[in-house]
Amino acid sequence: GRFMKPYIEWNKEELVAEKARLEQEFAEVKAKGLNLNISRGKPAAAQLDLTEGMLTVLSKNEDTFAEDGTDCRNYGVLTGIPEARKLIGDICEVPAKNVIVYGNASLTIMFDTVARSFLKGVAGCTPWNKLDKVKFLCPVPGYDRHFGVTEYFGVEMINVPMTPEGPDMDMVEKLVAEDDAIKGIWCVPKYSNPQGYTYSDETVRRFANLKPAAKDFRIFWDNAYIIHHLYDDRQDHLLNIIEECEKAGNPDMVYEFVSTSKVSYPGAGIAALISSEANLKEAQEYMNFQIIGHDKLNQLRHVKFFQNLDGVMNQMKKHAEILRPKFEAILQVMDQELSGLGIASWTKPNGGYFISFDAMEGCAKKIVAKAKEAGLTMTGAGATYPYHNDPQDSNIRIAPSFPTPEELEIAGQVFVLSVKLVSVDKILESK
Repeated sequence: GRFMKPYIEWNKEELVAEKARLEQEFAEVKAKGLNLNISRGKPAAAQLDLTEGMLTVLSKNEDTFAEDGTDCRNYGVLTGIPEARKLIGDICEVPAKNVIVYGNASLTIMFDTVARSFLKGVAGCTPWNKLDKVKFLCPVPGYDRHFGVTEYFGVEMINVPMTPEGPDMDMVEKLVAEDDAIKGIWCVPKYSNPQGYTYSDETVRRFANLKPAAKDFRIFWDNAYIIHHLYDDRQDHLLNIIEECEKAGNPDMVYEFVSTSKVSYPGAGIAALISSEANLKEAQEYMNFQIIGHDKLNQLRHVKFFQNLDGVMNQMKKHAEILRPKFEAILQVMDQELSGLGIASWTKPNGGYFISFDAMEGCAKKIVAKAKEAGLTMTGAGATYPYHNDPQDSNIRIAPSFPTPEELEIAGQVFVLSVKLVSVDKILESK
């Protein structure tokens, strides 16, 4: 982009002139009456169109039987049809026996897993609802809905800073070893929400080798973006946590969650729990009373449509072709307009659904409000932190998936204008 010296080095006159210029530009954008939304990681209609074949892959009675002869129209098969378990297993690089296929959403499984821990306890330990205190570690910034689940159950959430290699593992190791009230940690280990970071091999190994004080401590490994690459030639690699935990002699320490929400249909995909034999047995005992079986027709639809892992990866390439230009459109605007001004930093992920943006301290809420004024809806400032409280008030999550690339370019312009205006004001205060 064009070279600019940092705003902090501009004198007061220059900043006042810049503010006037920006306000003029902002007024022009505002007059357009835009209505754009980059607040949630929703796939665009063009992505949903990719799965059209799934709508007709079961169209007559004889299509409704699983490979083992199971009639998928009827009751039964608590853990999922074998070929669906295998397909998910192939995606996650684990044997089918480590997989239980549930319904349409991994969030439901995570909520259920926390609820079960409160009601029945984990591995014969005291149910969490009988304890004075239950705590979770929360890598920040992170996924708002994770924090929402633990907040709902009254869990005390402890912030752990994220790095490009994953959570601060010195802190994680120390905390879990000394406090047996810490029962879990939320993780989005690949193309994390919101930064798009992937945990390094060392981080994954350190997770697998944790020595928690609590026997019922579990890693909640939400592998939501496991196959969601944006590029063919630069894809992050994540070590297999199930394998690493087995190697470390801690096979029961991890619950891995995955779904096809952003592969086939959000709200009509299939989701799964991947874990050790003991953990799956425990989950199954609970499910026995909860459901007679999930939607096997939908499981069958997925298998017939995708066929195998190659079919899934082929679909992901098509998703990437739609998503890539959107990420690039908004990143280009930010590079061009904000580079060198010294007022912000942002991530350039190789996959996932989000870009994480860090403004100057104390500016995020104001930037989001400013953008809203010009018709751009963003994720609420603070959403990426437990209790919606970002102590720095600087992190903003950008979700480029839903609008068109053209709309994103305009959204980008509105956003950078808002960032500049709020930042100039902040710097002027100190001059």
